[in-house]
Amino acid sequence: MLETVKYLIGSRGASGFGSKSTAEEVTETCPDLRSITAIITGATSGIGAETARVLAKRGARLVIPARNLKAAGEAKARIVSEFPNSEIVIMALDLSSLSSVRKFVLDFESLDLPLNLLINNAGRFAHHHAVSEDGIEMTFATNYLGKFAMSLFIDKTVTKQDDGDDKTKRRSRENRERVVKYQRLVFRRYDPVPSQYDATRAYALSKLANVLHTKELAQRLKEMGANVTVNCVHPGIVRTRLTREREGFITGKEIWYKILVHRYTCLYDFNVLVTVYTCRSGFLFSFKAAEDNPTASTTCYVATHPRLENVSGKYFADCNETWTSSKLGSDSIEASKLWTASEIMVSEI
Repeated sequence: MLETVKYLIGSRGASGFGSKSTAEEVTETCPDLRSITAIITGATSGIGAETARVLAKRGARLVIPARNLKAAGEAKARIVSEFPNSEIVIMALDLSSLSSVRKFVLDFESLDLPLNLLINNAGRFAHHHAVSEDGIEMTFATNYLGKFAMSLFIDKTVTKQDDGDDKTKRRSRENRERVVKYQRLVFRRYDPVPSQYDATRAYALSKLANVLHTKELAQRLKEMGANVTVNCVHPGIVRTRLTREREGFITGKEIWYKILVHRYTCLYDFNVLVTVYTCRSGFLFSFKAAEDNPTASTTCYVATHPRLENVSGKYFADCNETWTSSKLGSDSIEASKLWTASEIMVSEI
């Protein structure tokens, strides 16, 4: 309850910022972003749109991938109307489709732009069981697996490492039989049968997968000596389009929504909405969009603040480093196993 009260009153932490801080406030001292290219998915509304607006204000070049290109165009128009010199590229991307992710990667590479910041803001809360074109439960496919596929792109583009050498291929073949058995166990947890589907649990597990993904990616990048940092971010609690199908009296009231959701996220640890990958030449991440009073402060803080230049593998909320509420979210063995199983799944589809 104490954490909920601190959140509601906007108590500031060690960083000097808190839940009431704005994205503009936390980026006032950030480095010049005019040399930065930022990819932001889910930037057509809410937190994603506010993130795009503030980064554009600070000079970043934006790449906005979206399923709905019309909505992306409208988002671009809003930013350009406020900041006429903004450079914004609209591209097609559906994170639930691995073929779409691959096409986006190729299309982006053809632009010959640097990759400095990737904000995987797009997400989904499927109230009913559905599967992607790849046969994966839709929430898990959109919120995690598509972003995992993007992280493989990150390894290739940001670190310039070739993961197709003979040693890697041989290791993959040797691991294959051992991993297939675990893969079934992993995706039994993350991809329930339709009759056992629970929308909140599915969403929570996709967010847990984001946490584990961040931990493992941070460790791998460190071992590679890559000049990249990776952090998880809870971007803040506001009403989001994620729950638009279930609007009601309680969810429509801002103060009660904040209290209920903050308590719920503390209990169930489905609150990780952004994974932030930061490289010295830029930054990268993953998270969810919000509708009213959008706040992108934590996202922008972790992405741009100089004091976090060498911080990696951490979890942030309200612009301050904190701990996840789930022991499983800190399990490095689980993180490694999920990565390996996901890698096989992505390669086989």
